[in-house]
Amino acid sequence: MSVLATSFLISLLVTLLVIRYNHLHARFTADSDIVGVQKFHDTPVPRIGGLGILLGLSVAFVVRYFQNNEVGSFGLWLIACCLPAFIFGFIEDLTKRVGVKVRLLATIASAILAGYFLGGWLTSVQLLGIDNLMLAYPIVAVAITCFAVAGVVNAFNIIDGYNGLSSMVAVIILGGIAYVAFQVGDAPIMICAVALIGSLFGFLVWNYPRGLIFMGDGGAYLIGFWIAELSVLLTARHPEVSKWFPLLLCIYPIFETLFTIYRRVILKRVHPGMPDASHLHQLIYRRMVRLTNGVDDIKGKTYRNSMTSPYLWLLCLLAVIPAVLFWRSHMILKAFCLVFVITYIWIYWAIVRYKIPEYLIHRKEG
Repeated sequence: MSVLATSFLISLLVTLLVIRYNHLHARFTADSDIVGVQKFHDTPVPRIGGLGILLGLSVAFVVRYFQNNEVGSFGLWLIACCLPAFIFGFIEDLTKRVGVKVRLLATIASAILAGYFLGGWLTSVQLLGIDNLMLAYPIVAVAITCFAVAGVVNAFNIIDGYNGLSSMVAVIILGGIAYVAFQVGDAPIMICAVALIGSLFGFLVWNYPRGLIFMGDGGAYLIGFWIAELSVLLTARHPEVSKWFPLLLCIYPIFETLFTIYRRVILKRVHPGMPDASHLHQLIYRRMVRLTNGVDDIKGKTYRNSMTSPYLWLLCLLAVIPAVLFWRSHMILKAFCLVFVITYIWIYWAIVRYKIPEYLIHRKEG
């Protein structure tokens, strides 16, 4: 598809230029904090990869507009709606001074814009009682939609911790959205999903495995919003698609966020926004990807970083595959959501207590 090729090439080239001329803008764009609890790189790296992803999408839909007005307009409107979330995330990448609350409000503003201009409102969640409230009081539907979109956006920002992790998880989820959109004959949503897949692959060429550039908050907010809105629009436009389909698709980043809040607020009794090094991907990095001679130089850290992400890609696939197979049946999807939650907690418990099966531990001489 032309939109896939265009978004890939533009993202690839823009990201290359950002890396190539890093010396000109590093004082503004580089992630120079290499000692924080959530930092796993040894040299300053540009963290504005989201710029290439956005430009890849934008050029692809401008080109598409002249080929197919309906699809091109839909994509461009979705880009326009995502701009508040992206811009405030991007400003945070440049200044490190935009608070979480401000970024949250920007995300909610993007959700409201998408709801108003594209009809992206949830009308039900297939839960007894809540659906009746949403029908009786439209403001409840608006609030739940904004909460859901903001939650998914924040979830993708939380899992953006290692080379290729958040971006490849997004590719896997977008593949599921594109498949179901194809099944129900919704070309605009399918092409929007494919376009972002192209942009993400252009970014991944430089991000994985060497980590030459990071996605940054702007990029994470962009892909989180894009996935959240395509999910809302897909279920709003096609009642046969279960509301639990996108929830199961995105359950890895969503549950990672919920579990993080539980761990910080209930177990550690700290503010939920307080950074720590206890995310599942961080535990996998430290305890499941090992260098047998204990070397922890730059090359070793880069290797461990890149080998951490595939574990989480597989975990994501365990949810995406049943979501794609049973996208119509909310009861089956609910059951698989429960199975995923139990599996996640078991994996976390096993890693914390060093009860990891040997065949899951990856070893290599450093």
